[in-house]
Amino acid sequence: MKLYYLALILLAGCGGNHMTKEAPVAIIFDTDIAPDYDDVGALAMLHAFADKGEAKILATISSNAAETTVPTISVINTYFKRQDIPVGVIKLDSPNLFCERLWAQKIVKEYPHNFKSNNDAQDAVSVYRKLLASQPDHSVTIVTVGTFSNMPGLLDSKADEFSELTGRQLVEVKVKQLVSMAGAVDSTGKGGNEFNIRADIPAARKVFSEWPTPITLTGLEIGIRIITGMTLINNNNIQNSPVKDAYYHAMSYDGNNEGRYSWDQTAVLIAVRGLQPYFNYRELDFIIEDDGTNRVVPGRKIKYATFNQTPGEITKVIEELMMK
Repeated sequence: MKLYYLALILLAGCGGNHMTKEAPVAIIFDTDIAPDYDDVGALAMLHAFADKGEAKILATISSNAAETTVPTISVINTYFKRQDIPVGVIKLDSPNLFCERLWAQKIVKEYPHNFKSNNDAQDAVSVYRKLLASQPDHSVTIVTVGTFSNMPGLLDSKADEFSELTGRQLVEVKVKQLVSMAGAVDSTGKGGNEFNIRADIPAARKVFSEWPTPITLTGLEIGIRIITGMTLINNNNIQNSPVKDAYYHAMSYDGNNEGRYSWDQTAVLIAVRGLQPYFNYRELDFIIEDDGTNRVVPGRKIKYATFNQTPGEITKVIEELMMK
């Protein structure tokens, strides 16, 4: 009988040894970091997830040709002690979205960074192809929190030294999902108008018609109800932080003492932890009109986020991660 119980204990112990922690989500982060500063909060969140072992940042890529974008990304990566993360940038003249609030120029001037200009970064499509080719099948989550401007180049890319697959084939084989802050559905339920689509209409059209993996979108009406930033800039325990300084400078420029909409942070939250318990979703497709309006049409290609928890509950989660 004693041997019987000893065997049970040993079996239970063996079972426990096989219970392993879930692997971190492999993320490529694609941002237009400059025209708004919720991108900074989103990238800070992603680093917090990496610190927690929930995410692995494969690359940080700019979809914006503005000259501050690569140095700004490098500042944030360096601050979180991941200065060696690959950085890519779109090698086209547009979109070129200037940082009018000048927060990017401020933190680039005041904080250390390895990438001093966009010329120091590789072409975005090459970074995508190199990293995707090296990853397990169906393992990578691409997060876009700006325009889709890098996606046409990736989809249309040809076989190269990294992979014999075309870009579309490479995405289909290696990418698990695309999670994007993009789109809007107003109170009519018929669609809306949102900057990330409007700023590069051809790219958005190509993604919505040709992207071969599941797509999850968090839209304009989600992030506009999640206000963050005040808790961050009022936290005296956080000093010498480019994240805090970016928010403080941008909000001061605007005369904003309430906080900023958190569009991009919701995309990172969904990409790493999934929709639940924070969000539900509806299934739909979008057609992009000539003026950039995204019109809802019947379909199941896109999971479009809707609230499950209250905006206040989600705000607390996002702010805690932004202040990691």
